[in-house]
Amino acid sequence: MEHYTIATVAEKSPDFRRVLWTGKHTQLVIMTIPPGGEIGEEVHEDTDQILTFVSGTGEAQVSGQKRQVAQGDLVVVPAGRKHNFINTGPNPLVLYTVYGPPEHADQAVHQTKEEADALEEAGKDEPPTG
Repeated sequence: MEHYTIATVAEKSPDFRRVLWTGKHTQLVIMTIPPGGEIGEEVHEDTDQILTFVSGTGEAQVSGQKRQVAQGDLVVVPAGRKHNFINTGPNPLVLYTVYGPPEHADQAVHQTKEEADALEEAGKDEPPTG
């Protein structure tokens, strides 16, 4: 059994992205987006994503729709939908997300968005196979 006091774990992480757990069908990831930062517009063709916001304020952009997000909000991004999440507040936007199937390398830690982007482009952030 894996057990997390997820809001506390997410709040303590200074990293842009940290994979907490990877299973065969899903993956649990925490993220911290700095003020003025963003996840970056992307599409996961074969992966659904559910994001739950722990603290901070931001804007969710999914398939051309925009909504403000804050602590306690949850956003579902179905596979194939263009999306981005932007920190619009003065404090970090902290969230946890579940991917199904996994999207990132098991136990990956990316301290910054730039590091995350570079590893993805280099093919070094691939989810486990099998």
